[in-house]
Amino acid sequence: MDPKYIKPFVIAVKRVFETMITVPFSLGRPELKKGSEVPHEISSIIGLSGNVSGSVVISLSHAVAFQLASALLGEEINEFNEDCTDAIGEISNIIAGNAKTDFPTRDNAISVPSVVVGKHKVTYPSGIPIVSIPCATDKGEMIIEIALKVNGH
Repeated sequence: MDPKYIKPFVIAVKRVFETMITVPFSLGRPELKKGSEVPHEISSIIGLSGNVSGSVVISLSHAVAFQLASALLGEEINEFNEDCTDAIGEISNIIAGNAKTDFPTRDNAISVPSVVVGKHKVTYPSGIPIVSIPCATDKGEMIIEIALKVNGH
């Protein structure tokens, strides 16, 4: 996968964490994912189509989900309810939207994120390497998994 499609997600996560939700975090080094298990019990899944297709999955623990939802909503969230689900979906949507604007190609569409909670599997497009980008907050880890391909090449 071309790094010019990975970098926009790294930049978007930084932008959202630093300016919108102001949660201190650190970004790890992107690496190829081995295996297909989902790292955490909550995943926000975003599909991309158009010139670039595939999926982006943001996987996080309950503790990180509560932290991010609380920061976005400006109130203490400590249970996984509809507000928390919506907030995680919204943060994922903002990250994907930000990343899309920095893509080297145009005519790409992103789906509304679907948030999945509990033991689950994520189906990635077949034959595409999955790049995993770890992020850490003081409440734990969040992992962004990107499996994209450029169409028509």
